[in-house]
Amino acid sequence: QQIDAHLGALAAARPGLRVPGAFDGFEMGVRVILGQQVSVKAALTLAGRVAAAFGEPIETPFPALTHLFPTPERIAAAETADLTALGIVRARAEAIRALAREVATGRLRLEPGYNTEATLGHLKSLPGIGEWTAHYLAMRALGWSDAFPHTDLVIRKALGNPTPRALLEQADAWRPWRAYAAMHLWRSLEDPTSSEASETKDRTG
Repeated sequence: QQIDAHLGALAAARPGLRVPGAFDGFEMGVRVILGQQVSVKAALTLAGRVAAAFGEPIETPFPALTHLFPTPERIAAAETADLTALGIVRARAEAIRALAREVATGRLRLEPGYNTEATLGHLKSLPGIGEWTAHYLAMRALGWSDAFPHTDLVIRKALGNPTPRALLEQADAWRPWRAYAAMHLWRSLEDPTSSEASETKDRTG
């Protein structure tokens, strides 16, 4: 009850807070994998390298916007060495290629409207994609309001560091809006002077 009251106070303080979506589920998936255990700045740098190396060049009035993000087919056709040459560690390069193959063949759809539980299971069967990454993608790409990355270090810290199991049990009372609870808990520990969002700092795969 104390935790629920704390969460209620957080929600009351930010009544307009929403779960952000994603323009492209595959791009979001790649970015989430790239961001595992690195800073936001490093993840952005790596994503830019991927876009420049494999994306289609485009002309825009914006100097920083020069390439479309690569298609899953393009990444699936690349070799692991092509990705590691960009500074991506081998395990994450292989995870990105595995994700690309599943999306390119149509076996995996990272967009709203598909069986969420089946998609979560499919994601977690891929190398390098664990509970955190699968649920974060469910929030952003699938638009699932009940996604909840219960292994997240920031969420646990915001609630006094319960075990992941205890947190999952507590969060059962927040269904079917656990993704919104996650957003409020992330924001509760965010440093307003920082340009890096809390939810992208501490993750467990």
